[in-house]
Amino acid sequence: MKPQTWLSGIHHDGSARYVHHTTGEIGSSVAISLRTPRDTPISRIFIRFAPDGEQQYAPMRKTGENGSIQWWEGELQLRMPVTSYRFHIITPSESFWLNGEGIHSYTPTDSADFRIIAGYTAPHWTHTSVFYQIFPDRFADGDPESNVVSNEYTLYGKPVIAQQWGDAPLPGGRDFFGGDLQGIIDHLEYLQQLGVSALYITPIFTSPSNHKYDVSDFREIDPHFGGNTALAKLSSALHARGMKLMMDITPNHCGSSNSWFQQAVADPNAETAEYFTFHHHPDSYECWLGVQSLPKLNYRSKKLQQEMFAGPDSIMRKWLDAPYSIDAWRLDVANMMGRQGALQMGNKLGRAIRTELKRDHSQLYLLGEHFFDATTHLQGNEFDGVMNYRGFLLPLQQWIADFANDAGNASSWDSSHTISTYGLTAQWQAYLATIPWQIALQQFNLLDSHDTARMFSIVQGNMNKMRAVSALLFTYPGIPSVYYGDEIGMQGMRDPDCRRCMNWDPEAWNHDLLEWYRALIHLRTTAPALIEGGYQLLFAGIDTLAYMREAEGDIIIIAAQRADDGAEAISLQNTGIPDGAHFTEVISGQTQTITNSTLSIQGIAAIGAHIWRMARH
Repeated sequence: MKPQTWLSGIHHDGSARYVHHTTGEIGSSVAISLRTPRDTPISRIFIRFAPDGEQQYAPMRKTGENGSIQWWEGELQLRMPVTSYRFHIITPSESFWLNGEGIHSYTPTDSADFRIIAGYTAPHWTHTSVFYQIFPDRFADGDPESNVVSNEYTLYGKPVIAQQWGDAPLPGGRDFFGGDLQGIIDHLEYLQQLGVSALYITPIFTSPSNHKYDVSDFREIDPHFGGNTALAKLSSALHARGMKLMMDITPNHCGSSNSWFQQAVADPNAETAEYFTFHHHPDSYECWLGVQSLPKLNYRSKKLQQEMFAGPDSIMRKWLDAPYSIDAWRLDVANMMGRQGALQMGNKLGRAIRTELKRDHSQLYLLGEHFFDATTHLQGNEFDGVMNYRGFLLPLQQWIADFANDAGNASSWDSSHTISTYGLTAQWQAYLATIPWQIALQQFNLLDSHDTARMFSIVQGNMNKMRAVSALLFTYPGIPSVYYGDEIGMQGMRDPDCRRCMNWDPEAWNHDLLEWYRALIHLRTTAPALIEGGYQLLFAGIDTLAYMREAEGDIIIIAAQRADDGAEAISLQNTGIPDGAHFTEVISGQTQTITNSTLSIQGIAAIGAHIWRMARH
């Protein structure tokens, strides 16, 4: 028998079918399961782990057979805050290793080992959540009296502009359309009917720009959005509906109009001067990517730490407490926070923020913005998740439409070359493999945002492609997020075009897409396999991919195609799914019975997706 025939059937992930927690605390033992094909040359399997740096091996034993599969089980002791482990699989003629990236014929490094965080408590509400991202100035105008007036003030030397709702956005951040918090409150019924259960709103602190990432005052909500009173009202209205609220903050920088910075510029001995890094006072200072209007905050300053998050009346605590009682923080450019040349305290700062804020708010969801490899921040002692650009969205853009988010910036590294289906699934797996499963379920998955082109524009309005990528969004491990208007077919390329006004005319909506989103959101929030189930890639062909999500009593198989590559069926051999099992496609209602260990996908359009769910007994 060729090794690859049976090796591909070996599976383990961090879900409850394979990791059976007791207390999960340091000092406890955890039962670990492994699934293999039944007919293999395997003689022994060990769990390899390394408590306090010295490796140990725990033997596994056969515990039962189920059709074509064999189950193995072993005990793993949790002796450290994070326990990493992999499997050593031995046959009479050779041995193999299984870690988060898959099977290896050589001893791999520890970097992709499976991981368990001892004593970890996730924000329990996130696992059934679907977020809806709102750029407040462009969602809805609930109080025209609070709108910015043209020439009301100047922004970086140019007058601000009041636009008519629906006009094309302008670059520069100085055009305003009147959206506010009351507008969000007025449309909560629409959002609840869509099925979303949590809102992510980009910054709303007092700031001169429309995007508000140049904060003037972290302790006040911008009056053009309705002020502090409007936020308290929004929070109360959301919580009355059982919905959650995530605010956006910029701990990396503030705006040049911020009083801290104005004091520091005026007087090098000012109390707030230590909040910034001046190279030559007052004109040369550290700032975000060289943008002078965004001076970078210097966390060498203990006073700044107290002001932002550590003190009893800190800024981040203020908005977590009543009457605002927000449920989550999104930390802008978290990859850069606390990092300035020789000063590299990003991880230390992340740990400190978590420790301080979680002390009194254990159910807080702490999310970081990170476009790159955030592995070091995702080990259970910093962020609960990051915006999953690199581990989900960016390769998906390349796969579905030859689109690269980095392209178009006139940079020598720009590339919009297509990524293969294997490349897409391998990149997904690589980013799953380096973090604990407990964290993987909290990664913030998205198809687009205020910082990227909208997916419907990337696929040039192709409904089948949009169905394919949105099916992947709502079935991949993690928390899905919908950017406002995606569900009705809004379009827009890069900023500022992706920040168009929400279209509230139902005559202009794509109602087929809206109903598709409603169905996917309902499935995502009710199916155990998608809420907490594991993940196993089943197939990566030329233009077709398929994976399985499984929880106890619930199995869902997702198949997506970007083109017709001739794929007709997905092999279910060695998955434990028996012939005779009945599956229903959850959107169309099609049914099929499994024969010869294959799931037919002939009903998928040349481009599109099917979501098959096994009938439960």
